[in-house]
Parts: sequence; C-alpha cells; structure tokens
Amino acid sequence: MNRVALGNIMYARFILYTYCQLILFTIVCRILYVVDVKASLIKANIQFTANERMNCNKNLKKYEPGSLGIAGLSSFTGSKNSKPVVYVSRPDIPSEAINLLKIECDVHMWTEARPVPREELLKNVAGKDALYCLITEKIDAEVLEAAGPKLKVVGTMSVGCDHIDLKECKKRQKEFHNTTLMHLNRNKIIMYMQKHGGWLKCGWSPLYMCGSALKGSTVGIFGMGRIGQAVMERLKPFKPKQILYNSRSEKGKEVEASFVDFEELLCRSDFLLVCSSLNPKTEEVFDERAFKLMKPNAIFINTSRGGTVNHEALYKALVEKEIQAAGLDVMTPEPLPLDHPLTKLSNCVLIPHIGSATVETRTAMAMLTSQNILTALNGSSMPAPAF
Repeated sequence: MNRVALGNIMYARFILYTYCQLILFTIVCRILYVVDVKASLIKANIQFTANERMNCNKNLKKYEPGSLGIAGLSSFTGSKNSKPVVYVSRPDIPSEAINLLKIECDVHMWTEARPVPREELLKNVAGKDALYCLITEKIDAEVLEAAGPKLKVVGTMSVGCDHIDLKECKKRQKEFHNTTLMHLNRNKIIMYMQKHGGWLKCGWSPLYMCGSALKGSTVGIFGMGRIGQAVMERLKPFKPKQILYNSRSEKGKEVEASFVDFEELLCRSDFLLVCSSLNPKTEEVFDERAFKLMKPNAIFINTSRGGTVNHEALYKALVEKEIQAAGLDVMTPEPLPLDHPLTKLSNCVLIPHIGSATVETRTAMAMLTSQNILTALNGSSMPAPAF
C-alpha cells in the first residue's frame, strides 16, 4: 500500500468516525419529548399526528371559531367585528399552523422565505397583539418597545429561548412561550470518501473508515435535564463502561450515572456531549482551558447551543490535537461563514441545526406555537409556557 492510500485511510477514518458519532448522538438527543408533546397537544385540543398532516384540509374543518376553547377572541380588542392581529416573521411556516391562527386572528407576515430584516421587524410588529417568531429573530427591549402596549404574547417556534430577553418580557408582563417539543433527526450522510474518491484509491482495507466504539468507553454528559437524561437512557444499549454527568445539581437515584465536577467530566470523558441550555453560566464554558483538560482521543459533540462553545478555542484544540474530533449541530453564528476555519478541518463535522428536521416535528412545533398564542390571547394557560 503506498503512502497516498495510507494517508487517505487515516484522513477518512476521522471523518466517518466523527460523522457517525455525531449522527448517533444527535438522533439520541433529539428523539426527546415524544410523550411530552403528545400530552401537550392533547391538552391543547389539537388532535394532530404525523398521519393527519397528509389530510390537512380535512382536519382544518374541525377548527371552527371557539372550538379550541378560545371562544370569543373577537371581543379581545374591544370590537365585536375585530380580531387580534398576529405578526409572523416568516411565510414558510407549515400552513396548518398559519391556517389555525387565521380562524381566530388577522395574520400579517414577512413575505420572503428568509429571516426578516431587523428594520422590517421593528416596523411591522408595531400595534400587533401577538408575535410569532423563530430563533433567527432577536426579541429584546427594542422590539418590545416597537410593538407597543397592545402586544400580549410572544411565541417562538423553538425549544431554546436564548434569542428572547425573558427579563424584559417579564418586566413588560408579556406572555411568552416556547415549543417544548420532541426532536427527531433524519440526517443524510454525505460520505467524504465518495466526494474525494478515497474508497476508489485504496479499495477495501481493514482499518478504512474505522473509529472507536461506545462499548467500554466513558461518556460524559454536560447538562442532565430532560434531554440529558433521555440521552443517557438511549446510550445504555451501546454498553459504555460508565456515564458521567455534570449539571446544575446532582440528580436522584433515578439517574443511573455518576455526578462529577466539571473538570473531572472533561478529564475522564472519551465522548463529551453538550445537552445544557445556554445561560450566563454556560456561555462559552467550553473554552481553551476546558479543551486542554480533555483527553487527546476525546470526541466533542454539541447539540445544545453554539454559544456554549468558544469556537476559536475549539479550532485550536482540533488543530493542535488536544482533542480528536468534534461534531456540531449548533454554532455561533448560524450559519457559519463559508470561510470560517472550522469548515476547513477534516476532523470537524458541521450540520445545519437540523436536530428537529422532519416534516412531522416541524409541523407539530408550528401548531403548538399557534395554539400557545391563541390560548394566551384568550387569557388561558398555555400548553408550553417559558416561565
């Protein structure tokens, strides 16, 4: 075997290994909340399942004004003939959710299938009763001020809410909800070996595209909330030697993993998966010092929020082989610029925040967001409030 073929083997080995681990962990992490979302949707009287999406028009016949427990929304604005007005920040939200809003509300929306420009958002949110947004919109004091006193609810089609100034919402007494939903993943693996012809150059080899197994390894989980616990349960069939975790507090006996401090988690983990929320304590907690404490064979996976990682420090750690590889479903900013250093590395795999990328999941998220807005406008309890 010549040096070129051997080089291709070693080069591609890191790629497949990292990609497979990323897909595994992302699927594990994002399969969360199936039971929770079903309960939330039933509670909200939305009988919506994956199969029903194919019968959208038929299903929408069920949603007569008032049939969702939101009778009399027309009286919300003080006029018998007027409806609450909702501003939607994108037009490419699943139509079922928009049609649900239109039953009870007047819907205004940004007309292009891209994030609404800031100046457009500030102009068009004025005087609205509700705002339907996504993670691409930063909802802060400026937006709330532009909206004015009529704004009663902000709904975001996301699980995370770090793009919302929650303190400002509370201060102004706006209702706010996020879609605490299941996350599923069906990523398409674009094989590096196919793009670069590595398979053709070396044929079959015993170590071609090989990586390390989870069996017998030490897996570390940063953030043992519902997502972290779901990951832990789904890891067990892969028979890791031990599962460690670090979280805001030590969990009870129901969590079959060992609580360790942050530094020990870094030092001992062969695989380190970030499942935490983004908050002031977790912002860029994975910095240069953190990566220096990790094993040189460690695999770092982030499916939480890009802000938990200092990307310059991660790049340095990968280039200097302080860790073996990284897989990121989330980054800061999103998307990363095409010329970002991380995009050039063979031992770093990036996927575009697609942990919930199924039609069924995104539609359920959109429907739940609409239902939360409607129940908030009616003064009822929301199925998925943020606070």
